[in-house]
Amino acid sequence: MTLLPRSLYGRLLATALVATLVALAFAAVTIGAVLDRFVTRGLDDQLDAQIAVLAQAVQSDGTVDRSRLILAAPYDDPAGGWGWRIDAPGRTIASPAAPDLDAMRAPPAPPPDPAGAQPPRDPKHHADRRGNRAQALDWRGRDGMRHARSLTLATPRGPVRITASAPRAIVDRPLRAAMAPLLGSLLLLGLALAVATLVQLRIGLRPLTTMRASLAAIRAGTAATLPEDQPTELAPLAHEINALLAENAAALANARGHVANLAHGLKTPLATLALALPEHDPDGSLRAQVARIDQAVRHHLGRARAATPGGALRLATPLAPVVADLVNALARIHAERGVTATVAIDPALRVAVDRQDLEELIGNLLDNAWRWATARITVSAAPAPDARFVRLAIADDGAGIAPDARAAALAAGQRLDERGDGHGFGLSIAQELATLYGGTLELATAAAGGLEAIVALPMARSADA
Repeated sequence: MTLLPRSLYGRLLATALVATLVALAFAAVTIGAVLDRFVTRGLDDQLDAQIAVLAQAVQSDGTVDRSRLILAAPYDDPAGGWGWRIDAPGRTIASPAAPDLDAMRAPPAPPPDPAGAQPPRDPKHHADRRGNRAQALDWRGRDGMRHARSLTLATPRGPVRITASAPRAIVDRPLRAAMAPLLGSLLLLGLALAVATLVQLRIGLRPLTTMRASLAAIRAGTAATLPEDQPTELAPLAHEINALLAENAAALANARGHVANLAHGLKTPLATLALALPEHDPDGSLRAQVARIDQAVRHHLGRARAATPGGALRLATPLAPVVADLVNALARIHAERGVTATVAIDPALRVAVDRQDLEELIGNLLDNAWRWATARITVSAAPAPDARFVRLAIADDGAGIAPDARAAALAAGQRLDERGDGHGFGLSIAQELATLYGGTLELATAAAGGLEAIVALPMARSADA
C-alpha cells in the first residue's frame, strides 16, 4: 500500500510540500547554528581580550604581578556573572564572580618546557608560539549556564591557567531574539511557497484537463481529433491518440463500405426470392429458410457496422436536419398523394447514430407512413423518460395495423397488404437499425387512428459528459 495519493496533482503537491518543509527546517537549523556561532564568537572575543589582559600580569617565571591586574567592568560586579581567575603554582587570584573550576571540565595541560629552554618574556606570545590556544567551556553553575574561555601557559614553575567566564544567557538571549523573527520569516516563506506550488500545479496540469475535455468532445462527436498545439511532453501522446482515431475512422469507413456493398448485393435478390416463393412453396418451408438467410445476413451486417470499438459512442447526429431533408424528399416523391407532414423537433436534439443509418431508419418509417396515410403525417421528437434516449414518433392517419398483427409487420419480408409496391422490409430494417444502436421500435395506434411508429434512439453525449 503506497502512501502517495492516486492523483498526479496530489502526488506533486505532497512531494513539493514535504520538500519545502525539509528545506525550511534545514534552513532554520543552519541559520540558527550560524547565528549561535556568530554570537558566541563575539562573546569569545570579549573573554579572550580579558585573558590577554590578565596574561600580561603573568611573569616569565610563573609569578603574577598583582599591580597589573585591573578589576574593570563588568568583572567587578559579583551579581553580573562575569568573572575571571588565575591559577598559578601555589596561589589563585580571582574576581568576585570567579568561575568554578570544580564544575567545569578542565582543559589538558600543555607539555612541560624542554630542559634548559629559556621562556620568552611575553607569556601570551609564548602561548601562541607553543600552540596553547584558549579553549571554550560550558557548564551549569549555581546561577545558571556559564560560558568560559581558558588558556594554560607553561612556565618553569608549572602551568598557569587563566580563565574568564560570562553567563551563557548573553549568547542565548540574542539568539532567541533573532530566532523569533527568523522563524516567522520562514513561516511566511513556507506559505508563499505553498501558494506558489498550488498555482504552479494548476498551471502545469491544465493541459491534461484540456486534453480530457478534448477527448470528451471527440467521444460526444463534436470534434474529430485532439488539438495539435500541445505542450512538448504531451505532443507525442496527442499524436498517437490522433493516429489511433484516424485508424479507427478508416476501419469504420471500410466496414461500412463492405456493408453497403453486401446490402446492395443481397437485399434485392432476397426480396425478389421472397415474393416469388409463394407459388412454389405451398407449405412455407422455403419461405422460412429465406427468412432465416435474411435474418443471418442482417445480423452479421449489424455486427460489421458495430465492429469499430467505441464508434457509436462518438457519433452525434443532429436529428432535425435529417428529418427535414427526408420529409422534403418524400413529399416530392409522393406528391400525387397530397399528404401533408407536420414536424416538431427541437433543433438541439442529437442522437448517437450514424447519419447514413439514421437516414435509412427514418426514411423507411416515413416512406411507410406516406404510403398509407390519408392526408396527414406528424413527426415529433423529444427526450424520452429515460434521459439516455430520444423518443421519435412518426404517426399517420391511415388504416393502421391491428395490435395482433404488429409483430408480423416487423418481421423481414412480411407484407400485411399485397397491394402496391414494396417488399415488406421497411419496418424490419428500421427495427434492426434501432436495435443495433441500443434503441427500440414499437408500433402503436396513432391519435388520428392510423399507425404510430415510436423509436427510442440513444442521445448523443455532450462534450462535458
